[in-house]
Amino acid sequence: MYDVAIIGAGVTGSAIARYLSRYQVKACVIEREEDVCDGTSKANSAIVHAGFDAHVGSLKAEMNVKGSKMMEALSKELDFPYDRNGSLVVATKNQDASLLEKLKKQGEENGVEGIRILDEKELKEMEPNLADDVVAALYAPTGAIVCPFNLTIALAENAADNGVEFLLNTSVEKISREGDHFLIETNGKTIEAKAVVNAAGVYADAINNMVSSHKYHIIPRRGQYMLLDKTAGSHVRRTIFQLPTKMGKGVLVTPTVHGNLLVGPTAEDLDNKEGVNTTLEGLGGLGKTAALSVKNVPLREVITSFAGLRAHEEGGDFVIGEAEDCPNFFNALGIESPGLSSAPAIGEYLADLVAEKLDLAKDDSFNPTRKGIVDPSKLTMEERNELIKENPAYGQIICRCEMITEGQILDSIHRTLGARSLDGVKRRTRAGMGRCQAGFCSPRTMEILEREIPMSAFDVTKTGGKSKIVIGYNKRV
Repeated sequence: MYDVAIIGAGVTGSAIARYLSRYQVKACVIEREEDVCDGTSKANSAIVHAGFDAHVGSLKAEMNVKGSKMMEALSKELDFPYDRNGSLVVATKNQDASLLEKLKKQGEENGVEGIRILDEKELKEMEPNLADDVVAALYAPTGAIVCPFNLTIALAENAADNGVEFLLNTSVEKISREGDHFLIETNGKTIEAKAVVNAAGVYADAINNMVSSHKYHIIPRRGQYMLLDKTAGSHVRRTIFQLPTKMGKGVLVTPTVHGNLLVGPTAEDLDNKEGVNTTLEGLGGLGKTAALSVKNVPLREVITSFAGLRAHEEGGDFVIGEAEDCPNFFNALGIESPGLSSAPAIGEYLADLVAEKLDLAKDDSFNPTRKGIVDPSKLTMEERNELIKENPAYGQIICRCEMITEGQILDSIHRTLGARSLDGVKRRTRAGMGRCQAGFCSPRTMEILEREIPMSAFDVTKTGGKSKIVIGYNKRV
């Protein structure tokens, strides 16, 4: 019997788990995929929003601003990359620049600090590659960028190190009440828990609707992106937004914490909750739309494209808290943008709510810190040489594009909640994320997975399930 079962190991579920692990609790996280951060959390804009575009009084506004303020300290505790680069919402000469004043007022009412309107001269000095038609912008110095993989994995690792159990490859099929607790039937076993927290992303409506008469409907909203090589990473320094519409914040152009340039997303409402494919039509319009705010985006430097789904609830706001007609069932539902920014605040809020309901005591042995995978490129030459001397695997380059060593890959496999697939290694180390997109390093990474886990070459997958890389022999020696 668990005290708490959290459904979903994305950034929201992992944040809830991490903050819940501050208490004396027997908790588990149930995740249908083979790894954490394998759903909505893996494909987004990687933005820590300042919080000016959420409606005043909404949960989005409250959690965004609080989560944004928590993020920098959290990055130091959990050792993931974070850069407060600032953001701009730009208006062109053909748009109503007075909307920037409305956003500014809304941001100030939400508690966003330091926002101001910039005129054309100051703006172009700050970002020379803005489109010639841009005449004004709202500047938010607290806007930031983060690595969504590292953030989610760091939260999950810290939760696991503090006693939370992660049940991967486990999909929820049915939830029912049995007296004072829940029975959660999965593809493998039945799990009993006194409380359930629903953080199931685009499937959170289905989970809620199993137990509550208050039915929700989540619309999967697809966002397609193009990722550009690091040679384009300095084209803009800040995150450049366009004036928002009812479908979202529009197409942005932003640097990433790893030095690339990101363009996107589109906004397309779908019926398919697995519709993460890119389309020619969607990607084809990104460059033209991005040019409205940033000129000369070097689209010849695109190295990959991808798509993610936002869990858009019809009500338009986050749904966070205990279901009125189902005691001890808690929702984190409709967590679309700014969900990544809000995750620490949502995690802390729901963890405290559950702990109060179950009368959980604080755990004095809770360790709030986690150390990430060593990046030799961030070390001095002396430190790097000493590291290689202690462990020669750090002197073996596996991924030439990102200069990722065998030592880093070994760490990604053997640490808490270690990688078990090519994508698992990639998200933890960036091996395969460079210009050649794993064309060179995949065979060597597969060999390391085979040896270290160990497993057969026929069992190595790209991202779990049926995504096997090797399916047979073309000749025998």
